Amino acid sequence: MTDPVIKAEGLGLRYRQRGRAWALKDCTFALPAGRVVAVAGHNGAGKSTLLALAAGLLRPTEGRIEAPARDRLSYVAQDKPLYGQLTVAETLRLGRELNPDRWDPAVADRVVEAGPLPGNARVHSLSGGQRTRLALALALGKRPEVLLLDEPMADLDPLARHELMGALMADAAENGTTVVMSSHILTELEGACDHLLLVKDGRIRLDGAIDDLLAAHTLLTGPVADLAPHTVVESRTTGRQLTALVRKEGPVEGPWEAAEPSLEELLLAHLRASRAPEGVPA
Repeated sequence: MTDPVIKAEGLGLRYRQRGRAWALKDCTFALPAGRVVAVAGHNGAGKSTLLALAAGLLRPTEGRIEAPARDRLSYVAQDKPLYGQLTVAETLRLGRELNPDRWDPAVADRVVEAGPLPGNARVHSLSGGQRTRLALALALGKRPEVLLLDEPMADLDPLARHELMGALMADAAENGTTVVMSSHILTELEGACDHLLLVKDGRIRLDGAIDDLLAAHTLLTGPVADLAPHTVVESRTTGRQLTALVRKEGPVEGPWEAAEPSLEELLLAHLRASRAPEGVPA
């Protein structure tokens, strides 16, 4: 694995205003450069907190996280905070003025013009999807080494989501940009991302290349029987038929039909499990 572009060791954050509850606890992971990373998990799992810590907007309560300096990093939050009184053109000019050494107007203009977004339209008059497009134009126009996106496509229609996801993937492939993206849309992650961080109850449950994680698990169907020595993530029994997702501990033997799970099946099984196993190393 290449040197990690983002690395965390024993990372934890506790919010005082929430009864001192831990939003993240004992998180350790390493994200290799040039990957498209999916950060998955249920609502309140700690995904947004993790991205804000990586962006340097929050300070950890314990542990540490290492990420590129802010001039080499772009971050798009869920609420897409932009200056409502500015026009689209003024917003892009602001991006250029704040990032004079890295700004690429052609990249930003290409994202805006595909909307299209009128240059004289004020930000407060834009729809949610248009604000998302403008925020992504700012983020990509900065030419970052790392792009952090918190639920970036949630308010886009399917066509715009497909177009912008294609633009992100093309930028990552062309420039080696590391993209770290949280999303609730599992189909959005499959086929677009090649590395996974699964966050559950404030802890990292899976961390690794998606191909490796899928290969480490198998979906078994057959008669009810002992699954040792494999770790059972989730199992369901219908009559005498058992269906189980297991983390393999050696060859799979027995009267089973075995298949590699899809990314969606893997994520849903770990999220539904009352106590998911610790992360599988890549």
